[in-house]
Formats: sequence, structure tokens, C-alpha cells
Amino acid sequence: MQYDNKISLILDANSKNEAFARVCVSAFATQLDPTLEQLEDIKMAISEAVTNAIIHGYEGIDDGQIFINCKILKDTLYIEIEDKGRGIDNLEEAVKPLYTSKPDMERSGMGFTVMETFMDSMKVVSEINKGTKIYLEKKISKN
Repeated sequence: MQYDNKISLILDANSKNEAFARVCVSAFATQLDPTLEQLEDIKMAISEAVTNAIIHGYEGIDDGQIFINCKILKDTLYIEIEDKGRGIDNLEEAVKPLYTSKPDMERSGMGFTVMETFMDSMKVVSEINKGTKIYLEKKISKN
């Protein structure tokens, strides 16, 4: 498929890079002329995905990287966020609202729910000891 534009980012799995990822993806999305609300939705979803990769995917791993690919086709932003970490033991359970594997860290268990709520589409693929990939889509409609 021929996209109108695309970018790729590789970031160290460091919490300091979460804001950078959010800003980069939202800056890329601005070429679609989104509303401020749509930009905030994108930023929120990116924050949750990157934070999940850092906290869960690379728990106990010091040298992890997060791979972000963004593509635009017509009026839709496609985002892939991938880690090559631990993977998700029980994906069906993990995507349920309020499920958290880190109650001691005061995690709300709403990461996937937030992504699903603020984006038009979300798909999660995970394999134990190979990592997790999150696919997000956001259609930018002109009001």
C-alpha cells in the first residue's frame, strides 16, 4: 500500500522518552489538520502505549527499545507501537478495563481502555518473550 507520508522512531524504553514520543506523533498528525481534541486523543493513546511498553514490556530489562511507526493515508493516521520485551501472559485478561498486573504501583489498569476509547481502532498482538505490538488508527474528520 502506498501511504501519503510515514515516519519511524526508535526510542530507548525510558520514561523520559514518553513525552517525546507523544509530541513527535502529534506533530506528525498535524498535517491532517486535526482539532485540538483529536490531537489530545492521539497524545493520550501514545502515552499509554509507550508507558505500557516501559513498565510492563521491559520490566527488569535495562536496554529495551520502543519502535513507533506512523503512516498517513488520506484522512487516517495509522500508528504501530512495538516493544521486543516480555510479552503479555494473558492478553484477553490484560485488555479488560481495570485489570492491572501492578496493583502495588497504583496502576489503574485503564491503559488499553484509554487507547481504545480515544482512537477509532485498536489491536494488540503479543507473544511471550518476543514482545507486544499495538496498532492504532485515528480518522481525522474535517468539521
